[in-house]
Amino acid sequence: MSASDTLRRRVRRLRETGWRETLRRLFRRSEVWFVLLAALVGGASGVLTVLISRLAYAIQVLLFQLPQPERLSAQPSLEPWQLAILPLGGLALGLFGLLVRARRRALVDAVEANALHGGRMSGRDSLVITGQTVISNGFGASVGLEAAYAQMGGAAASLGGRLFALRRADFRTLTGAGAGAGIAAAFGAPLVGAFYAFEIVIGAYTPAAIAPVVAASLTGALAAEALGAKGYVLHVTEAAALDTASYLAYAGLGVAAALFGIALMRLVALLEAHTRPAWLPRWLRPAVGGLLLVPIAFLSPQTLSAGHGAMHLDIAAGAGIGLVAAVFLLKSLASVVSLGFGFRGGLFFASLFLGTLLGHLFAAGLAGLAGRPLLDGGDAAVVGMAALAVSVIGGPMTMAMLVLETTQDFALVGAVLAASLVASLIVREVFGYSFSTWRLHLRGETVKSARDVGWVRTLTAGRMMRRDARTIPETATIAEFRRRFPLGSVGRVVLLDEAGHYAGIVQTAGAFAEGLEAESPVGTLMGTHDAVLEPGDDIQTTMHVFDETGADEVVVLAPDGSVLGVLSESHARKRYAEELEKAQRDLFGER
Repeated sequence: MSASDTLRRRVRRLRETGWRETLRRLFRRSEVWFVLLAALVGGASGVLTVLISRLAYAIQVLLFQLPQPERLSAQPSLEPWQLAILPLGGLALGLFGLLVRARRRALVDAVEANALHGGRMSGRDSLVITGQTVISNGFGASVGLEAAYAQMGGAAASLGGRLFALRRADFRTLTGAGAGAGIAAAFGAPLVGAFYAFEIVIGAYTPAAIAPVVAASLTGALAAEALGAKGYVLHVTEAAALDTASYLAYAGLGVAAALFGIALMRLVALLEAHTRPAWLPRWLRPAVGGLLLVPIAFLSPQTLSAGHGAMHLDIAAGAGIGLVAAVFLLKSLASVVSLGFGFRGGLFFASLFLGTLLGHLFAAGLAGLAGRPLLDGGDAAVVGMAALAVSVIGGPMTMAMLVLETTQDFALVGAVLAASLVASLIVREVFGYSFSTWRLHLRGETVKSARDVGWVRTLTAGRMMRRDARTIPETATIAEFRRRFPLGSVGRVVLLDEAGHYAGIVQTAGAFAEGLEAESPVGTLMGTHDAVLEPGDDIQTTMHVFDETGADEVVVLAPDGSVLGVLSESHARKRYAEELEKAQRDLFGER
């Protein structure tokens, strides 16, 4: 067959099956085509990131009358009328929530989507989250935009995955790639985006995800650069050679960052839980938070917005230790107030900024104790930046790559890794959550990372049970039982009470034991009455019931007490092993 005949055949097949179905098959069957899809998603994420960033900055320029290209957090002071914008921003955020009728249930972000929903994200929810984040940041609240970047990148990926009906594993990979591409575009750092996708959104380094994630991060950064966005650059002096004492000192900085990060996350949760009076409508809470931000911003405008301008000022200008300490405390308070009173955003850039201040303070504290400088203040600021971000956001390699790509200083990476790994270890051991998973925990979820546990929740007793449960009234005689269920026909029979509800289980062999009165009620042989399951119980709950009761089979009941089916321990363990093996195959890209 000639090449022209082959081409005509493919064109005819495309017309017959439709372009979407053809592309769906290509994306599902070919890794090369899937990487191309990830690259397209990455490009879209980069464009969305630039649009979100410029929209938020345009709002700040308009409201605060900023001379371009200056940042809000770099202003030396604010006028009283500018401070009034903060409560107005809270009011605007509340009214926006009423306008879009934001659901009372929590909106799903990329981390939760990948952990529980197979990567599926709602486009409407993502637009609401992005709108809330832009309003919060644009009106000066102490929150960053990175949550919106990752949200829209993940939503773009989710749209592509839904359009072409991708497999669950590919869906999760694409969502992680889209979110990572948004971060890559924000910092002009493809490696940062790739490791963000792996560590924060996907929850694992998987061989199958390397190519699509890297492709998406590259195209995201390139798309942002093509639109004129400038990569984030930290200007620091060249790091001095590090000895063993320096590494130990930076490990101590990692400890300090971990403890402060845990305290910061707990303070946000504490404020949220204790500032919800019944008389205050939910939509007015951000306005109250804006009022509380006014005196903080009056003392230091560096506490407002994400803190890009303030970080450059403090690192480049070498601010005095008194000013650094004051800004550190005020920025921490501003971030806690902003998030605690309902402003939408995250602690990504806030943790970077606070980390630089913490590094300065740590170096100054060591110098005061030793009577001479032990660490360079600029180096300590960069190491502290990464360590605190790891404590709050997670991702040691993500933050190491952030330092590498924004400073181009290889000598610092070793110190950053030392402090970041120490911080990560302490947070996992003492606290166990990042900021995003901590918020999920407060809602009652048990998720501690973006690792896929959604399939565990779909493996329910209702899906695994046998629906052909054999039943008999508990008042029936043993003779009737023997007649209806001959020995060897069935292992166990479910007994029902007068209302037709579950009463217990009888082993068939037990009803044929010698010495039994044939006219006695079969209910006298009943056992395992308390071991029951509901159809929505997942595999973890199911196996806990089996382990606690020692039962071989458990009845699955409807809410009204009627019998839906029977589940055996052996079948439940078999289904769990099958799903676990499938998850492992997906993890390593085995089709």
